[in-house]
Amino acid sequence: MAGYRVLLRTPGVGRIIAAQLTARFPNGMISLAVLLHIEHVTGSYGAAGLVLAATSVGQAIAGPVTSRWMGRWGMRRVLTVTLVLCAAAIAAIALLVVPLPVYMALGFVGGLATPPVQSAVRTIYPKMVNSSQLTPLYSLDASLQEIIWVLAPVLITLVGTQAGTVPALLLIVVILLGGGAWFILSPEVGRVRIPRSRRALGSVLRKPPVILATATGFLLIGACAAVEAGVVATFSHGGLEAGLVLAVFAIGSLSGGLAFGHIPIGRWAMARRLAIVTVGLSLTVVSLNAWWLGGTLLIAGAGIAPALAVMFAMTSASVRFSETAEAYGWIGTGQLIGAAAGSAVAGFLVDGVGPQGAYVAAAGFAAAGLIVSVLFVRGFPDLRHRDASPIPDTEPVHTVT
Repeated sequence: MAGYRVLLRTPGVGRIIAAQLTARFPNGMISLAVLLHIEHVTGSYGAAGLVLAATSVGQAIAGPVTSRWMGRWGMRRVLTVTLVLCAAAIAAIALLVVPLPVYMALGFVGGLATPPVQSAVRTIYPKMVNSSQLTPLYSLDASLQEIIWVLAPVLITLVGTQAGTVPALLLIVVILLGGGAWFILSPEVGRVRIPRSRRALGSVLRKPPVILATATGFLLIGACAAVEAGVVATFSHGGLEAGLVLAVFAIGSLSGGLAFGHIPIGRWAMARRLAIVTVGLSLTVVSLNAWWLGGTLLIAGAGIAPALAVMFAMTSASVRFSETAEAYGWIGTGQLIGAAAGSAVAGFLVDGVGPQGAYVAAAGFAAAGLIVSVLFVRGFPDLRHRDASPIPDTEPVHTVT
């Protein structure tokens, strides 16, 4: 913990972490708020699911595209435009009574305009700290983001059920604008300029570490989404237990990230951390008792933030600085698709065999990630004696001979 205290004393680090967490806080609220609101307006969960699907498609498309735009038009400009469009789309969903296709179009626009805060901040980090602090910073970031997934759903559910779905969506707009403005106006966002990438969109996926980070992120988040579906299905008649078990899952991730964040990252780091997740999730199928699930998910959670930290660090160390934002955008898209796939597979298995099916799906996703990490271990960079900062952008210099 002493290392993290030193890290947080670095000028600007604490501020930029707090600003980006606030700006991203609505990410943990939008899905639930839209679900509650569209179901309330239309009386159909199916309609709400279609709007959420449109939103997710927009987010998946936007990830690498808006992240890449930051190198062309600047971070502040892209973040400001997307922030305003996203807030307007959510406000329109809240205040307008329109046919379902219009709600879907608004959801798609809101997803497409999701501000690329995550890509921006992870591009900024290497410019704020020295090389020895970068890996712990990624680990701290991955750990603290669990705050979003613990507090945000609880807050928006409370507001949506007690005050109404319209106030819940408008609260998201307020937090989105306030947190986004705080992040955009942070001095570090103005000081760091991403060079314009000279390669075609998607070229960064030719880098083995980027494609491996995207693939393992897809499988890891798919496992997490399946767990969430399983917990909700298990305690459908006792919501308190569901919230507490998921909170323990997130606390495990937070604790694991803080405990393992200082450990140097070698080629086998991802495999070891996904092994922890796989073992924990495999044990969940033994019993659906709340205490058992809490204990096993605490174990599984201990590997999640450390695995995410490996993804961020290996990506940073493997691409040029001009490509980092786009690379993180692709990783984010992979995680979004993984969340959708994990929820869908778990949902079908819950309908077919019961809640246990969701935990089997979660363990399967995690085991697949572990297998990928073992089979392609040579594609993971060894960062134990390397700087995790991005590769500097260079241009050929013409000389006269």
